[in-house]
Amino acid sequence: MKEIQLVLSRRIGKTPFEERVFEQGARMFTVYNHMPLASIFRSSQEEYEHLCEHVQIWDVSSQRQVEVAGPDALKLVELVTPRDISRCRVGQCMYAILVDEQGGIVNDPVLIKLAEDRYRLSISDSGVLLWLKGIACGRNLDVDVFMPDVCPLAIQGPKADDLMAEIVGEEIRQLKFFRYVRGRIADMDLIIARSGWSGQGGYEIYLEDSTRGLALWDAIQEVGQKYDIRAGCPNLIDRIERGLLSYGSDMTLQDNPYEIGLDRFFNLEKEAECLSVRALGRILREGIKNALVYIFVSGDELSSPRHTWDLLDRGDNPVGIVTSLAYSRKYGSNIAFAKVRAGFSAPGNILSVELGSGERRQAEVVTRDWRRVCSLAQRKRG
Repeated sequence: MKEIQLVLSRRIGKTPFEERVFEQGARMFTVYNHMPLASIFRSSQEEYEHLCEHVQIWDVSSQRQVEVAGPDALKLVELVTPRDISRCRVGQCMYAILVDEQGGIVNDPVLIKLAEDRYRLSISDSGVLLWLKGIACGRNLDVDVFMPDVCPLAIQGPKADDLMAEIVGEEIRQLKFFRYVRGRIADMDLIIARSGWSGQGGYEIYLEDSTRGLALWDAIQEVGQKYDIRAGCPNLIDRIERGLLSYGSDMTLQDNPYEIGLDRFFNLEKEAECLSVRALGRILREGIKNALVYIFVSGDELSSPRHTWDLLDRGDNPVGIVTSLAYSRKYGSNIAFAKVRAGFSAPGNILSVELGSGERRQAEVVTRDWRRVCSLAQRKRG
């Protein structure tokens, strides 16, 4: 394929860390929330192996922040998610899918409660800001919705605890998953959360002054040398092995939470008003038409498709699509998420993947419970 170059114009936002990302060899990027996000430094496999053994520093500024502040902040947040936000406490993070009045998934952010009247949404790749502003205006809510000058930096990998303990103190080891604390690094006040988009564990550091990005990166990089720190980025192999979904690939506005298996994250009987409750109740009564599943695809290594690969039944009828795929040495197979018709979602169903140019591969539906995919490696090897 001819080499494609990405033009970084003013239409694509500048991250406070990108100078270091370029210097340390990022060679492939995507655009995420109108900002550059590195996708490859060396190779996906080499970076996966390093991530599983050491520690990496990721520029995830493209994980934009939308803040909701004011007397009606909780009311607005409760309106847009079927999750019960009233249970969230200051110092806590919460995975809170945003769902519209038709039951479609708008986004799947991590919500951070900063104060009783202030919430921050760390969003995936879709236009949450204008959607929330429109609802706030239409409902005449007393609330301010805006994007603050906040950029996340992720520290991920099994040595993340050792690195962060040396930088901010041993007490950081006691921080529970999806909790955050205020801390200081290089004379900067920061929010540090135990979270991150990898299966290896780690932290996300929320820089609240974009002019200090390089100073923060350099302070972490210097201490991290003894832990073999490298610049990295979200890794496709790791996320599919660990069952981490990507908005825009594995779910979109056309999907509802029941199809994607996210219904455990909400309660339709929550007391606060919610835009999507009626639609989700109807979907629950009628039953789902499609389902996200985890599949093994036979044969040698494939690359994740740029276009859609169709899944066919034994009669060559289209019954679904592959959404994300990677080759896993751990599983000894191509592993993937796929959306299929509900009648083909049972484990053991054998389908075929249409790769184009007449080539096909066998695909086995392994599970709908993609949260537990780590246990499948032993079965595959056996």
